[in-house]
Amino acid sequence: MPAVTVDNILTLPRIEAPAPDRPARPVLGVRTAPVGYEGEGFPVRRAFAGIDQRFLDPFIHMDQMGEVQYGPGEPKGTPWHPHRGFETVTYMIDGILEHKDSNGGGTITGGDTQWMTAGAGILHIEAPPEHVVVSGGLFHGVQLWVNLPRDNKMAQPRYQDISGSNVALASSPDGGTLIRVVAGEIGGVHGPGVTHTPIALAHLTIAPGASVTLPWNTEYNALAYVLAGDGTAGAEQAPARSGQTVVFGPKGDSITLTAAAAQDSRTESFEVFLLGGRPIREPVAMYGPFVMNTKAEIIQAFEDYQAGRLGSVPAEHEQR
Repeated sequence: MPAVTVDNILTLPRIEAPAPDRPARPVLGVRTAPVGYEGEGFPVRRAFAGIDQRFLDPFIHMDQMGEVQYGPGEPKGTPWHPHRGFETVTYMIDGILEHKDSNGGGTITGGDTQWMTAGAGILHIEAPPEHVVVSGGLFHGVQLWVNLPRDNKMAQPRYQDISGSNVALASSPDGGTLIRVVAGEIGGVHGPGVTHTPIALAHLTIAPGASVTLPWNTEYNALAYVLAGDGTAGAEQAPARSGQTVVFGPKGDSITLTAAAAQDSRTESFEVFLLGGRPIREPVAMYGPFVMNTKAEIIQAFEDYQAGRLGSVPAEHEQR
């Protein structure tokens, strides 16, 4: 699981743990993500399935894409499809994915993030490039849907193509955890992603037997999805393993994650996607690729899509 790594983690800025007397976030529960299929048939794990929306807000949906080793001719993507009313964040860990829309496109590979603000509406497609379809290869990533507040749902569509080299890197005080901050701020380290809704996203690699406690914004909810490996969450050491989502309680200003001393033969470390945000607390009407506030707005989105209006919206591409 390469994503973005460093030769010497001890050269990175260190995120100090909060004082021991500070309240820690308790673990409310751990859910196992069911397996499903997306697009043309690539396997995903539905990270938020069965979790109450009040613990997810402002997030709507998240898939772990793969991890899958494709043979020649097997890699799959999605057909052209619309979105309106939210943002998609695609974080690639292994493999290559091309994205296109009516205004252009780009390529994301290991460690890169594609941040698409659908806003008023856009048509796009995501697929492996032709040479990857021919050769096959490893494919692994995460796609997160971030809700937009009512005032931003009809915003101008925008892409942020965030290269892995621009992700903010830090370590725990003992050097046992590599912290990649994609967006928001954790312990004074700011990620490059620009968000409409205040959130924090980070990919943590925790060495076997290591533990990390991170400061956490008291206004944010908190979730941790295990990409690979085994470990525990919270001071209560709730067990968490690959394909499970940890839901933390709303009170407290620190998050603790600990890697098991022994990992399986496929996993070198405890890999965790940590995320949280300030809840929007607005009505959510969701159907297929549209996330709005009312049923009437969903119907309007379908009408606009069928009339071809979503395909004509330009998208501004930002390189970061």
